[in-house]
Amino acid sequence: MEDNEVKEEVLEEEKQQDIKDEPVKENKKEKKNKDKELINNLNQKIKELEDKNIRVTAEMINTVRRKEEENNRLLKYASEEVFTDLLQVVDNFERALSVNSDNEDIKNYQKGFNMIHDGLINLLNKYEVKEIEALGKEFDPSVHQAVMTDHIEGKNENEVIEVLQKGYTYKDKVIRPAMVKVNQ
Repeated sequence: MEDNEVKEEVLEEEKQQDIKDEPVKENKKEKKNKDKELINNLNQKIKELEDKNIRVTAEMINTVRRKEEENNRLLKYASEEVFTDLLQVVDNFERALSVNSDNEDIKNYQKGFNMIHDGLINLLNKYEVKEIEALGKEFDPSVHQAVMTDHIEGKNENEVIEVLQKGYTYKDKVIRPAMVKVNQ
């Protein structure tokens, strides 16, 4: 009987051990599943952060590029206002030069005015301020401002027949459109 009792005890202990092992096996499976889930979540978070990093980097690069373009544009046209104001001086010299007189004093002044005018025109050309060609050209609203119309036989329709005020470009930008009379 002792043998039987020992056997029963051993069987009882094995049952209890099996009972103890089952939750351990389940706990290991649960833990493994939780670990996989955690790894998947972390991998997803890494992908999201990498994507966000790429977007932020691209946005920074675009911001720097836009800022550089704006600075270049500002530098390119920094003198525009000065040249626009200087054009009024050129206009005044041209009006003074257009006066016809037989008086020798006035002719001498006009010679001096002409030299100053030529110097101003050369200075403007040096800095890429150019006169807009208008007389005899087809009217172009991007560079001409029509202030009068007339009809002259033998001239094409929309042809500029008179320039009332010269227009100018600075580099590739119109800083003052030419005021013109257009044939209709």
